[in-house]
Amino acid sequence: MRIHVVDAFADRPFTGNPAGVCLLDAGDWPEDAWMRRVAGEMNHSETAFARPAADDDDVDWEIRWFTPLVETNLCGHATLATAHTLRRERGISGAVRFRSRFSGVLIAHANEDGTITLDFPAAPGSEIPVPDGLAEVLGTKPEAAFRTGALGDLLTVLPDEAAVRAVRPDLGAMVDLTRREGVRGVIITALGSGLEYDFVSRFFSPAEGILEDPVTGSAHTALAPYWAARIGRDRLTGLQASERTGLVKTALDGDRVLLTGNAITVLDGTLHV
Repeated sequence: MRIHVVDAFADRPFTGNPAGVCLLDAGDWPEDAWMRRVAGEMNHSETAFARPAADDDDVDWEIRWFTPLVETNLCGHATLATAHTLRRERGISGAVRFRSRFSGVLIAHANEDGTITLDFPAAPGSEIPVPDGLAEVLGTKPEAAFRTGALGDLLTVLPDEAAVRAVRPDLGAMVDLTRREGVRGVIITALGSGLEYDFVSRFFSPAEGILEDPVTGSAHTALAPYWAARIGRDRLTGLQASERTGLVKTALDGDRVLLTGNAITVLDGTLHV
């Protein structure tokens, strides 16, 4: 069985977010425990497993995502990496429709310029009081906090880009906070100060085994509607200010968010178990 490592939301190797991609044969899913072990062996924030959809006119492939610890409900960068791998390995062009277990049908469009656009459900936030202890976890005082609905994250607005870049969170305390609040992870964001991007963000989900995610496509389903409302434009570019960094082009389309980026395969291998 082939397995791949793809840098997603990246225009050069060793940037963006690396994802494992395992294309399965048609048939039943492997055992969940086996997929978790493979994801743990890959040790990336997510590994995607995809299989051809059986006799279904509505979708082409089914997809699931695992962190080293758990199955996750939605993953943008690993979906982009899977679409890239299908184009590269199977010669698939145009749109690929994925059925996910928790987030409905997700569509990936292969563009002529080599980029891929993901069509995901938007996750607009609902403002809440800043949770107790969040400022201590981040080491800075948030301006506002939002719950992101089905996405299940805590979107936290900081004063400026410098504050986002300077955060060194207490990850142990963040585990306790996210479990208490019932959220997957914490997004921190601010207005961008660069010319190539409109806003910046970072994402932490230590309770799911992701200390800091390099580039989080799913988080941009909440970031895009938030910043579109604040800036007054439906088309924006986000910079995820992790060590690896990555740009995500976003566009609102009704209750959907379009996320566009590049991907690069950095490893092809054979899984022997």
